[in-house]
Amino acid sequence: MDPLTAAAASGLQARMDSLDLLANNLANTSTSGFKADREFYSSYFSPEVTGLDPTVGDSPVVEKRWTDFAQGPLLSTGNPTDLALSGSGFFAVDGPKGPLYTRNGSFQISSQGRLVSSEGYPVRLIGGQPLQVQPGGAPLQVSADGQVAQNGVPLGQLQLVNFKTPSQLVKAVGTYFENPDPQGMPPAPAANLEVAQGKIESSNAQPAESAARLVMLLRHSEMLEHAVKIGADMNRQAVEEVARIGS
Repeated sequence: MDPLTAAAASGLQARMDSLDLLANNLANTSTSGFKADREFYSSYFSPEVTGLDPTVGDSPVVEKRWTDFAQGPLLSTGNPTDLALSGSGFFAVDGPKGPLYTRNGSFQISSQGRLVSSEGYPVRLIGGQPLQVQPGGAPLQVSADGQVAQNGVPLGQLQLVNFKTPSQLVKAVGTYFENPDPQGMPPAPAANLEVAQGKIESSNAQPAESAARLVMLLRHSEMLEHAVKIGADMNRQAVEEVARIGS
């Protein structure tokens, strides 16, 4: 493959990777606590073009994805078990294989009297124990620092955590994050983080922005696809011309 066609094909693959990422963002624009994915672009120099114009072999690739932890808008629901976070940090829940972290505070009370996520994961208190409430009792009262009470009786304080480098967290199913290195990157109590009761944090993947990027990526993909076709046609014509002269 000639350098120009190779560069165009590489750019097309990078745009397809970005479209997959953007499609996931668009699918989660109404998911509470969802954090959008972005991409870092990089380039590599194709060894086949040594000695040629360096810009010819400069091929764009999506080097890696990263999560945008920017604050999403807070929406009022009036539901006392809906909790939203304002600031940097996460709720902690007990996942199937250990602690998980989330910004999705759409919680409910289970039949066993525990405050749980929509997937049934118990919400953790400081110390790691689950929050136990009285089913069918008075609504919970949750203060800005995560203190929980029912009928005026304190039940504990929510485990609100943050990480020195949140970018190292790994996305799990849904809106959950896993800590891949609990020993090297232990969770710490979140500072400057407030809980808002009766609200949820909406997705930070904005539909208008995502739609605009979708149109841009589709146009780029069409142009690069056309460039690949032109390169293939030029290569075919060159081969046919060589064969004609040789005959």
